[in-house]
Parts: sequence; structure tokens; C-alpha cells
Amino acid sequence: MSSNKETFGKTIGFVFVVCLVCAALVSISAVSLKPLQTANKLLDKQTKILETAGLLEAAGKDIVGTYNQRVEAKMIDLASGKYVEGDVNMFEERADARDPAKSTKPENDIAGLNRRADNAVVYFVKDEQGKVETIVLPIVGAGLWNLMYGFVGLEADLNTVKSVIYSEHSETPGLGAEVLNPKWKALWPGKKMFDEQNNVAIKIVKGGAKAGDVHGVDGLSGATLTSNGVENTLRFWLGEEGYGPFITNYRAGGLN
Repeated sequence: MSSNKETFGKTIGFVFVVCLVCAALVSISAVSLKPLQTANKLLDKQTKILETAGLLEAAGKDIVGTYNQRVEAKMIDLASGKYVEGDVNMFEERADARDPAKSTKPENDIAGLNRRADNAVVYFVKDEQGKVETIVLPIVGAGLWNLMYGFVGLEADLNTVKSVIYSEHSETPGLGAEVLNPKWKALWPGKKMFDEQNNVAIKIVKGGAKAGDVHGVDGLSGATLTSNGVENTLRFWLGEEGYGPFITNYRAGGLN
């Protein structure tokens, strides 16, 4: 009996030691890999911003160098549309959106966010002479299965579309996932986000937009809910609860 208890005790002790060693190894790995994970995450973001601005091909392998040379990031308070201090590289929209102290519940939550971070980072992409040619705005909104994250690139008039690029989604392959299809992305350049009265006018048209419709983009075949999600996301973020105040201030020269 005593022998059995001793064997059982040794087994429990051995399992405990193994668990302790494994936990220590996982903890050490997590700490040592964090800087690399942070750097890779930042590189991925910089890559998407250059793609949105149409500079990815020109950048080649020098993503960081091109980004640092051509892109200026500034943090804004969405409610006022004015610049605020903050670490633009470490800013985490998702973390802020989950924090009631750093986020707001939208009154008209057509993007399906639940909560919207109070701040955002805007990216000013400049030409070789230093003149702003593209402004990249991060966007997030509900798709069919989950939130979709992406960027919209606008020309300096903050109306004419340069591109709409999604960087993360959980949509169905062959349907909603067609937001990544180059043919669909190619429909966006030149479209206008606002009408002559400065109302958000962009729309995703089921069955296809009519020729000459500067506000209409063809819907995704078989993915009505995803298409609606894209439209609602853009309408939200370009509206008054999104980048609307910033757009107004920038156009008026109040941020220069």
C-alpha cells in the first residue's frame, strides 16, 4: 500500500514539474518573440498602407524605407476631427474599442461595431516633392461572419477613391472573400464618396452599377450581406461618427 502511494506521489510530482517547465518555456518564448511579432505586425500594416496608396509595386522589397520616406501618420480625435498626441505605431484600435474609457457607442451603428475607438490614425502619403497625394483611412465594419478590417485610400480632395483594400476578414471563400479579388478592387479607383451636397453617396449595387455611375460599385456576386457590410462600413466611417469632422477640418485648411 505504501509503495503504491509512493509511486502515485512520484507520478504527481513528475507531472507537476513537467507542467512547470512547459509553462516556463511558453512564457519565455512569448516574451522573447514579442518584439518580432510587433515588428511583423507593423510591417504588415505598412505594406497594406502602401498597397492602398498604389506604392507597393514601386516599393519592391524596401517596404520600410518607402513607408518612412513617403508616409506621415497622425493620430486624430474622431469627435473633433483634430490632431492629438499619441504613438501612431503602437496604437491598437481593437484594444481601444473594447475599453469603455477609450471608446464610444455609436448612435447610428450601421457598421455593426458596438463600440468605436475615440481616436484613429490617418496616413498622409506624399509624392516625391512632399505634397500629399493620397490619404489612407483605416476602416472596420461587420461582414457576414465577423468584423472586416481594411483601408480606404482617397485622393487629396478626400472624395475621389484611390482604392479600397481589405486586410482581414472571415468571409466565405468564393463569395464574401471576393473583397480580395483584384477584379473587384479594380472597380474602385475614380469613384466618388460624396455627392455635390457633400452627402456620403457611395453605394454597392446588386446586379452591377450603371455605366457612368460615379458613386456605384458592382456588388459581390452571391454575397449580398458582405456587400451591404462594405457599403455600411464606408458610409459610417465617412460620416459624422467616423472621419466626417476630420474631413471637414482638412478641406477647410483648419489642420494645416
